[in-house]
Amino acid sequence: MPPTLRRQAAYAALLRVFKPGTPGVGKRLAAIPRMILASVRGEYDGGKRLLAMAAAGLYVVSPIDLVPELALFVFGLVDDAVVATWLAGAIFAETERFLEWERRRDTVIPGKVVR
Repeated sequence: MPPTLRRQAAYAALLRVFKPGTPGVGKRLAAIPRMILASVRGEYDGGKRLLAMAAAGLYVVSPIDLVPELALFVFGLVDDAVVATWLAGAIFAETERFLEWERRRDTVIPGKVVR
């Protein structure tokens, strides 16, 4: 997926969080540790996306990024705001995807496909 579409999908997911019938913020946040564990075990395919979100989180809180804020104030804060907004949307999109994966996984009987 091109970066622009990923960004738009993240923003759409951020807005979708507040629609009735979707998992709430608490349920999504509670799913993060399970999502990380399932990714580490290789059960869930979210590893690369989780790494991208971790990198974005580090970028936002990094003290190295503090210098541009001091020198460029508004412009230095805008890049952090954009990354933080993307990160929030990406977390909500990925947790929604993970919760759907968990729901569907519960309806599958483990085994091998026989041909």
